[in-house]
Amino acid sequence: MLGLVGGLLREVALLPLAPARGAGWVVAQVVAEAERQYYDPEAVRAALAALYERLEAGGIGEAEFERLEEELLDRLDEAAARGRS
Repeated sequence: MLGLVGGLLREVALLPLAPARGAGWVVAQVVAEAERQYYDPEAVRAALAALYERLEAGGIGEAEFERLEEELLDRLDEAAARGRS
């Protein structure tokens, strides 16, 4: 019984912090979804294909292409390390 009362008192005492805790949960969910999309192998492969098209069309130079390609390949490696490939 004392544990129940102590838990209830704790929740009442923390009630003013509920909006902050809720906002923290929302932020964590948004970050998790952003990471999921950022490391999605299909999205990265599509970005690679678009990058190759830009290079072939002359929209970007070789140096810029290599820099962007390396970033995308690093994301694919990270996705594989996370078990998402």
